[in-house]
Amino acid sequence: MEQFLFTFFNAEIAARYWPDILRGMGVTVLLSLAVIASGLLLGLLLAVLRATGKRGLVWLVVAFADVMRALPPLILIIVLFFAFPYIDLAMSSFTATWLALTLVLAAYAEESIWAGIAALPRGQSEAARSTGLSWGQTMAAVILPQALRMAVPPLTNRVISITKNTALGSVVALSEILNTAQAASSNAGNPTPLMLGAAAYLVIFIPVVLLARWLETRWRWKR
Repeated sequence: MEQFLFTFFNAEIAARYWPDILRGMGVTVLLSLAVIASGLLLGLLLAVLRATGKRGLVWLVVAFADVMRALPPLILIIVLFFAFPYIDLAMSSFTATWLALTLVLAAYAEESIWAGIAALPRGQSEAARSTGLSWGQTMAAVILPQALRMAVPPLTNRVISITKNTALGSVVALSEILNTAQAASSNAGNPTPLMLGAAAYLVIFIPVVLLARWLETRWRWKR
């Protein structure tokens, strides 16, 4: 037990590297919030565009969603960071990771929200239009509030899954938790910084999981 604690929970090494892990937590939290905000907004916009029923828009949205859901986020990050500079679109590791995860989250969010829209009886839209509401007013006041409530359970699970992929930013040297912990562990010759990194992920994502559980209970769809 003493050897186990010395190897994985070394107090001296933990005291030396915890400020670095703390800075990595700041990057992870900032990136996660940016991905959630932009990914959900883009997914909502795409679902609304798909709901217009215009064939060209529908095909483009469906193609985007299918491609983004099929590609591993790691490949997107690598392409954005390493390949785009060749077409004069260089970006930082933070931007590349944010953009890749935003596109992936938007694809899943669009599918979840669209499923909610499609599940609603067509008569609701027709009834709203018959009262004089425009298509946009019907969508904003009648359809989307119900569709979003139905989309909450799959959306919360997907948000948690994709925001944890911020760790993939370590591949392009983003100084988030995992990259910082790996570098510290290598310098120290001890895995204690990785244990600190694991604890940091728990501190960040356990509240997110609890919030998601509360949202699912609070906004559960009742027919």
